[in-house]
Amino acid sequence: MNESTSIRRVRHPEKAKRPDNPIQRKPAWIRVKAPVSKEYNETRELMRGLNLTTVCEEAACPNIGECWAKKHATMMIMGEICTRACAFCNVSTGKPNALDPFEPVNVATAVKTLGLSHVVITSVDRDDLKDGGAQHFADVITAIREATPTTTIEILTPDFLKKPGALEIVVAAKPDVFNHNLETVPKLYPTVRPGARYYHSLRLLERVKELDPSMFTKSGLMVGLGEERDEVLQVMDDMRVADIDFITVGQYLQPTVKHHALHRFVTPDEFAIIERQAYAKGFLMVSASPLTRSSHHAGEDFAKLKAARERARA
Repeated sequence: MNESTSIRRVRHPEKAKRPDNPIQRKPAWIRVKAPVSKEYNETRELMRGLNLTTVCEEAACPNIGECWAKKHATMMIMGEICTRACAFCNVSTGKPNALDPFEPVNVATAVKTLGLSHVVITSVDRDDLKDGGAQHFADVITAIREATPTTTIEILTPDFLKKPGALEIVVAAKPDVFNHNLETVPKLYPTVRPGARYYHSLRLLERVKELDPSMFTKSGLMVGLGEERDEVLQVMDDMRVADIDFITVGQYLQPTVKHHALHRFVTPDEFAIIERQAYAKGFLMVSASPLTRSSHHAGEDFAKLKAARERARA
């Protein structure tokens, strides 16, 4: 073992003592091809050259081949180490490094180089920072606006739990879409998302609308964790009370044997039913399928979201 291998950071030290949960074989509708395209490699090299992290890689997204081939990448700011230890997530947990002051400009450069008309910016949780990283989010939004004024910006934020004033900083920077994922139903929060609070996350999204009624809000759920259908419907109702415009629903895929166990694979037909039920509850936009992720097809979905609002107003 060489020195670099011996000191390599363990990805999930907080999960090491958990019992193993065997990983189930994926059904045919989940399997995707390995990324091999020229465009994929060009996107990868650009991210490396600008010292940027993507949630596509860190969260082991199954859609990375498709998105990077189109030169679409969801950039993950504030480092690659999260202060939370969610049982579903493949992002590393530990003590984060200091914020990179050049990151806002580097993100804006990548957006301009890729020629993105719509970009998604997410982050790790930074409970170690006084504002949870709110000002850094605002700085990234500002840098993108300066570099490519016509690019629309979607953010996928942490919950800013116990960070007074943080949400207001981000909303004041005026992203086009404010996304924060509820992830699962309330009863599963203690095991799936132990560092978060369901009603705080819901209130965060409701507060966005109070601060700026024109801003689109978005949230997502994973299914297959052990939730019941009625519980999913109740979360949808809660989201609509909070005036959330857009819901995404996708299949939970267990990253390793140390992560939360997969309860079951939800069939495409069941996702189609979920989509119909969500539209019936009044969401402007719904994306529900086994491979749906928060930022998958985000640009196309944003155009549909705007059109849906115009139709509703008309």
